[in-house]
Amino acid sequence: MILPSIETPADLQGLSYKELHQLSAEIREFIISTVKTTGGHLGSNLGVVELTLALHRVFESPKDIFLWDTGHQSYVHKLLTGRRYGFKGLRQRGGISGYPNRSESEHDWIESSHASTALSYAHGLSVALEQKKELIGRGGNRHVVAIVGDGSLTGGMAYEALNNLGVSNQRVVIVLNDNGRSYAPTISKLSASLTSLRLNKTYLTLRDRLRRLVPRLPRVGKAAYLGIDGFTSVVREMVTPHTFFENLGVRYIGPIDGHNIESLEAVLTNAAQWDGPIVVHVLTEKGRGYEPATQDNLKMHDYKLPPKLNDEEVPQQSFTQAFSDALIALASADERIVAITAAMAGPTGLLGFQERFPKRFFDVGIAEQHAVTAAAGMAMGGLKPVVAVYSTFFSRAFDQAHLDVGLLNLPVVFVFDRAGITGDDGPSHHGTLDMALCLAIPNVTIFAPSSGAEVAEMLTTALSMSTPTAIRFPKTLPQPFDATIGEGLLSRKVVSGDGSLCVLAVGKMAPTSYEALRLMGPDGASVTLYDVRVLPPDPAMIDDALAHQRIITIEDGTRHGGAGTLMVSAIRNRAQELNLAFPTTRILGVPRAYLEHHRPDALLGEIGLDPEGLAGAFSRLLNNEPEFPRPLPEAPRPHYF
Repeated sequence: MILPSIETPADLQGLSYKELHQLSAEIREFIISTVKTTGGHLGSNLGVVELTLALHRVFESPKDIFLWDTGHQSYVHKLLTGRRYGFKGLRQRGGISGYPNRSESEHDWIESSHASTALSYAHGLSVALEQKKELIGRGGNRHVVAIVGDGSLTGGMAYEALNNLGVSNQRVVIVLNDNGRSYAPTISKLSASLTSLRLNKTYLTLRDRLRRLVPRLPRVGKAAYLGIDGFTSVVREMVTPHTFFENLGVRYIGPIDGHNIESLEAVLTNAAQWDGPIVVHVLTEKGRGYEPATQDNLKMHDYKLPPKLNDEEVPQQSFTQAFSDALIALASADERIVAITAAMAGPTGLLGFQERFPKRFFDVGIAEQHAVTAAAGMAMGGLKPVVAVYSTFFSRAFDQAHLDVGLLNLPVVFVFDRAGITGDDGPSHHGTLDMALCLAIPNVTIFAPSSGAEVAEMLTTALSMSTPTAIRFPKTLPQPFDATIGEGLLSRKVVSGDGSLCVLAVGKMAPTSYEALRLMGPDGASVTLYDVRVLPPDPAMIDDALAHQRIITIEDGTRHGGAGTLMVSAIRNRAQELNLAFPTTRILGVPRAYLEHHRPDALLGEIGLDPEGLAGAFSRLLNNEPEFPRPLPEAPRPHYF
């Protein structure tokens, strides 16, 4: 076994290519075993094993800066930089993050879990190093290397950075990891042109002929073979148009076999000497070495552990599946309904829609900004666009939602999957801002189902409205209510108390609050509980809340400027209108902090939003006791610059 002897990248230098081949197999076996136990990103990491080894042999991290984009392809990098033992708790509290993490290692510079950002970081870092005379070729000896892959080059921000790198001639090595996939087959005209060489008969015939003949040349055969990729670039220029990159002022080399370490090292060594931005186009196979990952890319991109159920339990229909079924049913009756996503068709439940209505389905790649403004155009043209993205990615398109949709008051339906605390993917994936962002946009109506059964009704209503709407639901299903005394689209009263305390709970927090009342025993009879299904809040619910001495609002989004702030403001305004006393109010929600990776239920418990925590909060307010914010464990975030 070679892997146990690798503690730092320096340990790779003495290995032969035969040993590196063995190490590659050991790394794949380690990653497969780990991810099948903990869950995590499988296919992308199996595809970059040889590439990562070559990078760490040619460059010297952390002196040379590695920027991974997206960061979920950095497991091999973590293995080679002393974090093998941390994989036992991958994406779990106390274990390592599923993305680069500055608090883990000096080898991690950015925490790139949202795509298409590394080239902008690279531009900024190269400028800073150059000013300090530390950049290679500009008075120093440090390289900036951006590894961009898994669909990241479909994001518009990457093109903005490429343009500026070319204009400024900043010295950056860009490794384009082209596996042809992201979450699903990559949506990009550029991707199609980059990979078209795989099918070009003239290029492939000439390349293969050269690879057969060159090694036979006396004395220079091996050296010539290692440089064959550079030689065949001449052939490439004869059979393809000018490359996109070089039109931007960025030098281009490739494509290179991303699983041939010897060739990779030769090309990367040459690229490191180029005095300006240079792209090394590397072809890799996502999921290499593990057939399930190569055959089912949607499932193996992010390997999830199966749910643990008792023998009697039947899994509930997920929010995502409820949305998928409802959208297909509604679209079958209304051809104006179209669906848009940003490289997330599978995770957001749109594959069925795509299969049924391929001409009404639009995957724009990792380009949330374009998705939203394109939806605005569709709405202006009389269509009914539904934009389905993870909650965390909506923040990338806030300006477009605010000014391209909101300002024009267009009937675009946003669907935010994985809203609230999501858990093991860490701080970048918690969907805690969607309500605060949407509520800042005039005329947006937010629907927050507390069960999958409500999704169809809410989607139907949203599609019938002439203003912007959003439907948000969490990753995990809450326990359903077993008692409801009032129904209604805007809100429903779940429990009626004696007027001492009114709880206004949004979405997933409603069934959690109901469980809290059960934990309170007889004291729970003092509490009225509302399932807040729509925001801005139901006026009838606000009037009823005013009849109580105390009010608590609860949400699994940020409590700063979120749903609770809006509801308390509505209560205060209504109290002034009616000349009534303003009740004692408290707002519970996610604090203004970056929450590290952990199980969703455990994280909710740490911030007091589990049933036990809410039961204590209700009791304290009933007894007129103060509510103190809980201290949160916060990992140090050092700066290595």
